[in-house]
Amino acid sequence: MTSSPKQFLTDGAQYCVIAAPFGCLGIATEMVDGSLMVSKIEYLPASAPLLGPKNALAKAAEKQFKAYFKNPDHQFDLPIKPAGTEHQQKVWRSIQAIPVGKTKTYGEIASKINSGARAVGTACGANPYPIIAPCHRVVSAQGIGGFMKENAPGLYRQIKIWLLKHEGVL
Repeated sequence: MTSSPKQFLTDGAQYCVIAAPFGCLGIATEMVDGSLMVSKIEYLPASAPLLGPKNALAKAAEKQFKAYFKNPDHQFDLPIKPAGTEHQQKVWRSIQAIPVGKTKTYGEIASKINSGARAVGTACGANPYPIIAPCHRVVSAQGIGGFMKENAPGLYRQIKIWLLKHEGVL
C-alpha cells in the first residue's frame, strides 16, 4: 500500500524506508502498551527517498528483511502490532501457514476458514504486514491475482511476481 507516512503515524511512531530488490519498503514502529512493535509495512516505489531506521526494532526489521531478500527461507521474528478484524486475522494466520515456495488460491483459503474468496482477497489487500504475512502466496484460480486495490497496480503486480520468483514459485 502506498501512502504518505504522515497519513498513519501517531505520536511516538517512527518510520523508515529501506531499499528492496523490487523498490522500497516503508516500516513503521510504535509503542503499544509499553512495547515497541512494528505497526505497518508498505511497498513503495524505487523512487521513494530512503530514510534510515531510528530505533532498535526498525534496525532489526531492516536486518531481517535483508536476510529474507538473500534467503527466502528466512523466518521473521518481529513483534507486530495487533491489527485487523477477526476475519482478517484468520486470513492472515492462514497465509502465514503457507510454506515458502508454495501458493494457495483465495478459494482454498476461503474453504479452510469458512469464508468467501472475495472476502479473503479483501483481507489480503488490507494486510498491514506484507511479506511477514505473505499474502503474495495467495493467488487466483485463473492466474497470479492479488494486485492490491490501491494506486499503481502495476507496481504491486511486479512486486508479487518478484516475491514469487524469489521463493521459487514462478
